[in-house]
Amino acid sequence: MVTRRLLCSLTNLGGILTPRTTHNLFLSCCKAHRFNTRNYVNLPSWLNPYVKLGRYDRPIGSWLLYLPCTWSIALATSPGHLPSLEMLALFGVGAVLMRGAGCTVNDFLDREFDKRVDRTKDRPLACGKVTPEQALLFLSLQLSASLFILLQLNWYRLSFIGSRLHIPSVQTIHLLASTSSRAYLELGCLAWLFCSLGLLFFASFAFNWGALLGYSSVIGHVDPLICIPLYIAGINWTLVYDTVYAFQDIEDDLLIGVKSLAILLDENTKIYLSFFHLAMLLCLLLVGINADAGPIYYAGTCMTSAHLGHLIYKTNLRNPKSCLTTFKAGKTTGLMYFATIVFDRLFTTV
Repeated sequence: MVTRRLLCSLTNLGGILTPRTTHNLFLSCCKAHRFNTRNYVNLPSWLNPYVKLGRYDRPIGSWLLYLPCTWSIALATSPGHLPSLEMLALFGVGAVLMRGAGCTVNDFLDREFDKRVDRTKDRPLACGKVTPEQALLFLSLQLSASLFILLQLNWYRLSFIGSRLHIPSVQTIHLLASTSSRAYLELGCLAWLFCSLGLLFFASFAFNWGALLGYSSVIGHVDPLICIPLYIAGINWTLVYDTVYAFQDIEDDLLIGVKSLAILLDENTKIYLSFFHLAMLLCLLLVGINADAGPIYYAGTCMTSAHLGHLIYKTNLRNPKSCLTTFKAGKTTGLMYFATIVFDRLFTTV
C-alpha cells in the first residue's frame, strides 16, 4: 500500500515541475535549510521515511552539490547583469533530486553496516521502515524526475552531461560523495590507500561536475581557461569538507573495520586540509585572471578563503559535533564565493 501511494503521488511530478514553477520550488527548498517532517501537517505520515531516506530534511548535501553549478552560471553571466534565475532554479531542483537519489543508493548498499553505527542505525532502511524494494522504487522515481529536469536543457547540454546522469555513474558518484567514510566498504577488495584516497578523489571530481555544466548551459560551450580551474577548485573544496565529515564516524569505523580517509590521515589531517585549501585559493585566483575579473572578485575570493581557513583551524576533529558544524558551514563558504562572482559581474563594465 505504501509503495502504491508513493508511486501515485510522484508520477504526477512531471506536471508539477514546469519551467514556470521550478524557480518557486527551488526557493521553497532553500528556505527549508533544516526542517522536521513532523511539523508539516500536509505531509502524510507514510511519506516521512522517504523524506528521511532521500535526506530531504537535511538539505546541506544538496547545497554542496548545487553551489559549484551556481559559480559556473554566475561566471558565464554577461557583465552588468544578474545570473539567469531559470538556470539557477533548474540546477537547484536537479541538485536536490540527484542528491536524494544518491542518498537512497548509499543507504541501500550500506543498510547492514548502518545498523552497527550509532549515528546511522535509525535510517529508514537500517531500521526497517522502508524495505529494499520500496527504496529501489523510490530511487527510480527520483531519477525519473531528474530526467525531466534534464530534458529542459538543449541538446548540446544533454550530450555534454549524458555521462553524468547515466544511472550507474550517478549512483556511484553520490554514494561516495554522500558518505565517503562508508562507501569504501563496497570496494573492500582494493588496497587501503586506493580506497581512502582514490575513491574520495573520484567522488570529488564527480561531485563538482556542475562547475563545467553550468557555464555551458548559459553560453553554449565550456571555456577551459575558466571552467577547468573552477572545477579543480571545487574538487579541493570537496576534499576539505568531505574529509572533515568522515571524522564524525571515526570511532565506529575503527570498531567495525571501515578504512576511511579520516583513519588514514589521522594526525596529519589538518596539514592535508591546509594543502587542499591553498590549492583551492590558487585555482580561484586563476579563474579571476582568466575571466578578467575586477577588484571585487579578488577581495571576495580572499574573504571566502579566509573563512574556509578559519573553519579548518577551529575544527576539533575529535569532536563529532565540531566536524558536523564545519561540514554544514561549507554552504556559507560556497555562498560567499557565489556572491563574490555575482557582485563582480554586476559592477563590471564591458
